[in-house]
Amino acid sequence: MHRSLCCALLALSAAAQAQEAPAEQQSSVAEPLAAVQQALEPAQENEVGRGLASWYGERFHGRRTASGERFDMHALTAAHRTLPFGTIVRVRSLVNGKVVEVRINDRGPHLARRVIDLSKGAARALGLLDSGTGVKQVQISTFVSIPEQNTWR
Repeated sequence: MHRSLCCALLALSAAAQAQEAPAEQQSSVAEPLAAVQQALEPAQENEVGRGLASWYGERFHGRRTASGERFDMHALTAAHRTLPFGTIVRVRSLVNGKVVEVRINDRGPHLARRVIDLSKGAARALGLLDSGTGVKQVQISTFVSIPEQNTWR
């Protein structure tokens, strides 16, 4: 009887080890798989800021921007105080939910409470021209982060 009890315990121990091995193998496979799945997910946007956005147009059309290019009021561009020139940002209106992607090519805004100045074309796409005052609450997120080459002048 003692012998059969030992055999039964030995069999149970072997069965438990056999069941644990696949779980260990699964976890060793699951970890790299989770890393690959995370790498394939779309990159999270980095919020740059929230605040008031305004726009500028006719008075500056054709003039040189801080980056040296000519300002086109119909293009999807913007002025920001610190983001590098060439950075693409996604601007979302917190009032109507509209979204526009713009390229930073100028410095501004020059009013303390504003976080970004949009070209007239970008303001139109965002619905700023319909708001009466031309100023709306927005969220700014980096879409394509800093450009590869330094475009500071």
